[in-house]
Amino acid sequence: MSDVVRIAAALSDPSRVRLLWACFGGERCVCQLVELLGLSNATVSKHLSLLRDAGLLVSRKEGRWVHYRLPPEPSEAAREATEWVRRHGEGLRSDDRDRMERIVLLEPAELCRMQRAGCCVVGEVGGVE
Repeated sequence: MSDVVRIAAALSDPSRVRLLWACFGGERCVCQLVELLGLSNATVSKHLSLLRDAGLLVSRKEGRWVHYRLPPEPSEAAREATEWVRRHGEGLRSDDRDRMERIVLLEPAELCRMQRAGCCVVGEVGGVE
């Protein structure tokens, strides 16, 4: 499958665009992205694998934690697609930026513990649902 088809498929879902957008702010742990989207870990992981396979994100594993970020040297197609999303996606989910600012205040281990306990993490951190 060509780069352009993989990239188009990866960007065809609003959740994946939101995940890409969240990584514009820096490297993100999967648990942070799960909290942002409010989806299951398995669903978010599948979305992230499609973005990674398209060359829009890269991952690294640190112990049991997996972190995603923009690639340091993306293909030309991935770079252009990422820049297009950056230019045109500003108003897509303005509340995501506020939510992520609250989410990153917690250590990933604490965030995962709270998620397993069923806590409303964003509400506890910043009072926003």
